[in-house]
Amino acid sequence: MVAGGGTLLAGARADYARAIVQTGKEPAFLLTLAFLLTFGVVRLITYGIRDNVMPFLHNVTTKSGLHIHHMVPGMLLVLMTGYLGLALTADRPAKLLAILFGIGAALVLDEFALWLRLADVYWTPAGRESIDAVVLAGGIGVLYLLGLDFWPHLLSATLALLRGSLQAPH
Repeated sequence: MVAGGGTLLAGARADYARAIVQTGKEPAFLLTLAFLLTFGVVRLITYGIRDNVMPFLHNVTTKSGLHIHHMVPGMLLVLMTGYLGLALTADRPAKLLAILFGIGAALVLDEFALWLRLADVYWTPAGRESIDAVVLAGGIGVLYLLGLDFWPHLLSATLALLRGSLQAPH
């Protein structure tokens, strides 16, 4: 059974190298994976806190009573990775930045309804908008990884069309 597991692992590595690394999709894969895993873990934690299932976990609150939403560290991660992704040279750690960006994006989008409405609606029906935002973002990431990378081509064509119409004499 160990030999079969080794063969399976070797095959998975070869497939990963062929389908993900060689196609240049490794950063997108790592970003999407980190995004989806972080969202799942955050939802488990928040349900655990709300239902008091995990008494060792609790909301982060300052001494003055200010609740720090998980969107805050998410925003800091997104801002930091965005800046480093643009500011660093070609030797930037793209895989690490992709993972950290995916984590930050999940933390931010999990509270999408909060920042959309500027109200704490996480556990209300309006909080469903956060789930919708995560499903949309995760779906786009998965579609790209599945080879449906027509989005960049569609965006390029749209921008070219807009540039052409802006440059045309009226």
